[in-house]
Amino acid sequence: MKVFALVDCNNFYASCERVFDPRLKRHAIVILSNNDGCVVARSNEAKALGIPMGGPLFEQKAIIKKHNVAVFSSNYQLYGDMSQRVMDSLRLYSPDMEVYSIDEAFLRLDYLQPRNLYEYCKTMRAKILQWTGIPVSIGIGTSKVLAKVANHVAKKQRDDGIFDIRSQQAQDEILKTLNVDKIWGVAGRWSERLRLMGISKASELRDASPTIIRKHLSVVGERILRELRGQSCIDLEEIQPRKSIMSSKSFGNLLTKKGPIEEALANYAARACEKLRKQNSQAQRVYVFVETNGFREIDRQYNNGFTYTLTTPTSDTRSILEAAKFCLSKIYKHGYRYKKTGIMLMDLTSVSLEQKQLFVDLNHRPGDPLMGIVDRINQDHGPDTLFFGAQGVTREWKMRCGLRSPRYTTQWNELLAVR
Repeated sequence: MKVFALVDCNNFYASCERVFDPRLKRHAIVILSNNDGCVVARSNEAKALGIPMGGPLFEQKAIIKKHNVAVFSSNYQLYGDMSQRVMDSLRLYSPDMEVYSIDEAFLRLDYLQPRNLYEYCKTMRAKILQWTGIPVSIGIGTSKVLAKVANHVAKKQRDDGIFDIRSQQAQDEILKTLNVDKIWGVAGRWSERLRLMGISKASELRDASPTIIRKHLSVVGERILRELRGQSCIDLEEIQPRKSIMSSKSFGNLLTKKGPIEEALANYAARACEKLRKQNSQAQRVYVFVETNGFREIDRQYNNGFTYTLTTPTSDTRSILEAAKFCLSKIYKHGYRYKKTGIMLMDLTSVSLEQKQLFVDLNHRPGDPLMGIVDRINQDHGPDTLFFGAQGVTREWKMRCGLRSPRYTTQWNELLAVR
């Protein structure tokens, strides 16, 4: 029988901040969205104060000031690196693993057959905390859906952060109290449809007729039902190469001049190319867009995009930057206050499937090792250790992140100083 464990980092963004500032332990913490607009993550203490997810910062200032809540801008370089450290540690406990999100991973444990699965997970949890400083919760089940349910219990009801739901008794006790909308894969419309069918608890969905559920919720609904019965229908998934790659962010301030927009676009293009090479792909089409702020009724509005088709597929940042600059020249108009630009790389193919062309674009740079060298240096020494001149130096267009903590693990000049 298959055995799955779902390992989930507790309040991940807040936990990352606490690793490097122990004074924040048991202190209310909120993390803000891009441009410091809304709350996107909260510690348990902040949740207890009633600070809502997605709430605009300006609406929470009174409660933040009253309770001395620690407020941080999103620090995605730190969070991404800490996530990688957690995932690398988890791979030591199971080679069969699916990274589900930045703070979650499924592991297959039945291959290992540890004598005491609880003690095995207890050791895993302790080591993750010791090696990374990040606390995790672990749910164990015979299907991924049950492992998700078990993780919810481990996080909310267990002091040891571990819950094994493999026994029938445990399943009956938990599923009869769990609302159906809390089940992984059951979204808003489905939960409403199930409610109209008289199904409000997870146990009621588990005990329903598979044929009826399939009729109303498709084969996906039937799989969830069977997973609740402990039958594994959803196996671990390997990460598939993306079919397109998007890179886009809002500016810190509205921009009117073409130069800063071009500079921002060059940065987004460079990031997209890094992702492209990481999955060993090439792109043949480049799409660039610009947007004004639709919520500012006093401003003239303009949104447009342009697609450029390359002669041959490439992952070379220099070629993509040239294409992106050309696209922007086709859509930029003077007299508007721009909020956002972005780039999408499309028609992706594997480098290994590249076909040799009889007539090759003279600007095509096949197999140029320079990009790999740039990637390795930036990976070893921190993002933008090497960058293209088109990306600029001052970057005044960057998003507001005035409350960002140091990027302790990826920038040499931001290492933690101990006095």
